[in-house]
This record gives sequence, C-alpha cells and structure tokens, in this order.
Amino acid sequence: MICAPARVDAVMLEARAAALAKRSIKGASKRAGIDLLVSCMDLTTLEGRDSPGRVRALCARAIRPGFAVPSVAAVCLYPSLVSVAREALAGSSVKVASVASAFPSGLAPLEIKVAETLAAVAAGADEIDMVIDRGAFLAGEGARVRAEIVAVRRACDGATLKVILEVGELGSYTTVRRACDLALDAGADFIKTSTGKIASSSTPAVALLMCEAIRDYAARTGRAAGLKLAGGIRTTKGALGYLAIVNETLGTAWLHASRFRIGASSLLDDLLMQLEKERSGAYAGPAYVASA
Repeated sequence: MICAPARVDAVMLEARAAALAKRSIKGASKRAGIDLLVSCMDLTTLEGRDSPGRVRALCARAIRPGFAVPSVAAVCLYPSLVSVAREALAGSSVKVASVASAFPSGLAPLEIKVAETLAAVAAGADEIDMVIDRGAFLAGEGARVRAEIVAVRRACDGATLKVILEVGELGSYTTVRRACDLALDAGADFIKTSTGKIASSSTPAVALLMCEAIRDYAARTGRAAGLKLAGGIRTTKGALGYLAIVNETLGTAWLHASRFRIGASSLLDDLLMQLEKERSGAYAGPAYVASA
C-alpha cells in the first residue's frame, strides 16, 4: 500500500538538500568518492547519429575510463545497438542497459513498449531504462501507468528495471513523490530522475526526495530499490554532493552500483581531471583526458 505524504514541504526539503550537498569531501575521501562515482556511472549514447563504431568506442571507454580507475557500471543505448555492445563488452564487468517504452516521450501503445523491451532483452540487455507516460500520470491515470510498469517489468524477464520519471515535467515535489511511490510499488528496481533530454532534471532536492521515497519503501516492504540520477550533473563537486545525500539518507549499503547509478557521461572527464589533480597536485587539461 502506498503511504505517500499528502504534501511535501518544499522549503524544508530544499534546505536539507542544500545543506547535505555542501558537505566538504577532501583528500582520501574525495579520491574514494571519485572512484565510486566512476564505478556507478552509466555511460550513455542516445543520439540519432549513433552507429556500431560509436558504440564500440563507448564500450572501450566504459571498460577502461582512465588510468587506475574502475570500469563504469553500464553503457546505455537504443535497443538496435544492444547486440553490438554485448559483443564489445564480453568478458568485462560492464552491463548493457537499453532504453525502452518509447523513450524519451513514453507515448506509444503498451504492446509496442512491451515488444521493444522484449527485443532489447533478447539482444542481450542486462538492464532496461523505461520511461513513464507523464501525460497519463498527470491526467490522473495512475492505474494505467502502474499497469504499464508491471507489464514492462514482466517483459524484462530478470533484467534490472529502471523507471524514468522525468521529474522536470511533473510540476511539484508532491507529484514527484507520488510518481516515486507508484513506480516502486509497481516493481521498479531503480527509480530514475530524467531522460536527460529536457533542461530541468536532477537537483539536490529531487535527489533527497527520491532517496526518502526509497527509504520509506524499504522500511515498509523490506525491498531495497535503487536510485539513478541523470541530467545536468557535470561537475565532480556536484556529484560528490549527491553522494552525500544518498549516504546520509539511505546509508552506505546504497553506495554501490547495485543500488546507485549516475547517468552523466559528460561528468566523466571532470572526474578524471579532478582525480589527477588529487594524485599529482596539478590539473590536467581536457586534452589529456581520453573521450569517446
């Protein structure tokens, strides 16, 4: 049973999120935090110009992002390129994730969403990032949205399901919380902030709100779901602030790729430059960081 608060206190939420995100992380803790962020990253390419060659290059970087850093958690791409990634990542720890269910709009008949999910899993996807129909949810058709998540969950056939809420289109913290609770109740393994295709996406307050939903759901059901943050996270400082929010709200058991992901491919270069600065005391320019 969903027990969401009737109304989220926006002032309190934003104040606490801002305080947590400003936590100072330095020295060895900063280096460990950067390694953790890399290991929890989903490298993504979701462009019309995507090609097998582009995906292979992304996979090579996913396996070895830089010197003496871990592999990333997963690569995320369209279903038609899953088999290319599956082959390129063979023998590595990197998972293959695929968007599905009419990404990024979510506007397609359920049978198409299910068929797309089935195709991605059959091609070798370990994880499915589905996007909800925000129009239906905002129109009060929560039961329909829940049924679609349940159907895609079934089509995943053991693959991890990440449910994208597109929080920037939901209008209020209270509505975001309702969407979190609905997705978790429908069986989401992760709840995810954004497609990365709109300007408004992850913020510290939204991250805290989603962590609280996951915490409350775990307390109520005993099932520990994960969090994926995506959209607008570009700096190491900002990403470490999100780690602080997750740690303070959910605890260290969530500081692992099995329960936390960050979908911010543009962040990787900054993480590597900051790590080199921590190691050598000097910044390396972007030209010295290999990009896909």
